[in-house]
Amino acid sequence: GIKWMSSLEAKFEDAKDKKPTAEKLERLRREKVNRFRNQHRINIQGTDLPDPVATFEQLQEEYKVHPKIMENIQAAGFHVPTPIQMQAIPVMLHGRELLASAPTGSGKTLAFCIPLLTHLKQPRNKGFRALIISPTRELASQTHRELVKLAEGTGFRIHMIHKAAEAAKKFGPKSSRKF
Repeated sequence: GIKWMSSLEAKFEDAKDKKPTAEKLERLRREKVNRFRNQHRINIQGTDLPDPVATFEQLQEEYKVHPKIMENIQAAGFHVPTPIQMQAIPVMLHGRELLASAPTGSGKTLAFCIPLLTHLKQPRNKGFRALIISPTRELASQTHRELVKLAEGTGFRIHMIHKAAEAAKKFGPKSSRKF
C-alpha cells in the first residue's frame, strides 16, 4: 500500500529512524562546550582538555571536592565560578600544567587553591606538602588569607613564611634541613 504523509511528517519519520552515532553525539557535545567557552570568553589551547564547569556543585559531583571546602566556598559568597575558575579548576584537577592569564579580581587565587587542597586530600603530619611562592608580600598575604578561609574546618594548617630566620624560630631550628 501507499502511505500518504506531509513533508513535515516525512522529515519527522526520517529523524526517528536515524539513531545518532557516537561521533555525532561527540561533535554536538564539543559544539556545546565551544559555545559555552565563547559565551564566557574562555580561550584555551592544548589537547585532550577537560570541559569547563558551570557551577561549583559540579566540582563536588565530578571531582569529589571535599564537602567542607564546598561549604566554605558558599559561605564566602561565591555562587557561580568566574570564567578563569570554570576552566582552570578542571584543568588542574586533571593534573595538567596550566599557564593562565586573567584580570585582577577575576578569581585566580581561588582557581588554584581549590585544586591544591583537593590534591592534598587530607591533612597529614608530614611537614610542608605544598608551597606557593609569591612575588610580593601583599600577594602572599592575600593568598594566605584566602587559603585560610577555604581550608577552614578541614584540618589543613596554612602558614606564611616571610623570612628563613623567622621560619627557623617558628618551626624549629631543624626546619631548614627538614624542609
